[in-house]
Amino acid sequence: MDDREALLAQARAVAERAFAPYSQFRVGAALKAADGSIYIGCNVESISYGLTVCAERNAIFAAVAAGASRPFVALAVACLDAAGPCMPCGACRQVMVEHLACDAPVYVGGNLTFTAAQLLPHAFKMDPADPD
Repeated sequence: MDDREALLAQARAVAERAFAPYSQFRVGAALKAADGSIYIGCNVESISYGLTVCAERNAIFAAVAAGASRPFVALAVACLDAAGPCMPCGACRQVMVEHLACDAPVYVGGNLTFTAAQLLPHAFKMDPADPD
């Protein structure tokens, strides 16, 4: 099993544990650190929608909390309740730009691959002159 399929399988598995009673839209994410460690996250909703946290950010935040070395090298996102791939939201894209290597693949569904920079060109950065 290649990296893409392994990460997507873990993302699908954690999506099963998502807490999505309001949207019924379960999403999972699996993040790979440079040392090969995998960190997972699922979306957790709040009745106050603004307090909901997406799967992608939960996986990244779990890795940071665990002391994983940044930048991270790959991220997979899987949705259980969508007909097609679900693209990361703007907030997740910004966090990805800050924590993933500039060439790290972001696997969305089974067939789409992007980098964080492709998902969010002209993102907020510490050094705005830095093109990556």
